[in-house]
Amino acid sequence: MGAAVELSVRALLLDMDGTLVNSDAAVERVWRRWAASHGLDGDLVMKVAHGRQGYSTMALMLPDRPTSENYADNTRLLAEETADTDGVVAVPGASEFLASLRDVPHALVTSADVGLSTARMAAAGLTAPEIKVTAEDVAVSKPDPEGFLKAAAELGIAPEDCLVFEDSEAGIAAGKAAGMRVVGIGPRARAYAPDVVVPDLRAIRVSHAADGSVLVRAEQD
Repeated sequence: MGAAVELSVRALLLDMDGTLVNSDAAVERVWRRWAASHGLDGDLVMKVAHGRQGYSTMALMLPDRPTSENYADNTRLLAEETADTDGVVAVPGASEFLASLRDVPHALVTSADVGLSTARMAAAGLTAPEIKVTAEDVAVSKPDPEGFLKAAAELGIAPEDCLVFEDSEAGIAAGKAAGMRVVGIGPRARAYAPDVVVPDLRAIRVSHAADGSVLVRAEQD
């Protein structure tokens, strides 16, 4: 472990896939099948698929395809992903981390829709935060900051007082674009320059300060 960092904030905004839930195996299965069906390089598709809504990935990979086809294809892939929970598990420390947030303002901000987020959190044995911003709640996918800004507004917390937990390029970019500090979770996050990087959620401790703020201690990777 590297040096510990302590951050003073007022709310925590949590991504799901790669942050609370390890769904990489399921994501790889679905998206590599999709890539093969369109004659695309699976490795290239996986570089952009993490953290984005499906239609956004499709728009990047098939820029000449009509938007309506991307949305229709996205609906089909969401159904496949929702049905495929084989190998979906909690990120180490996720259950304890969520339990520590019982009295802390926090929200889930995910590119998954309600059905997929419910299925994956259940498969991982995790209880979802009461406040959620899912695919249905935003007009634009990460890396746009809309989801994080909506969550902050619902919590009644200024964006600069929110701390984002993310793993993907799109998610980290979205948190930064929202004017928030970002804790990167896992090895994928390191390449995208979050403010702090930890190996998993066992490296995070959350406590209350006397002034009512929230102290987040991160043991850096």
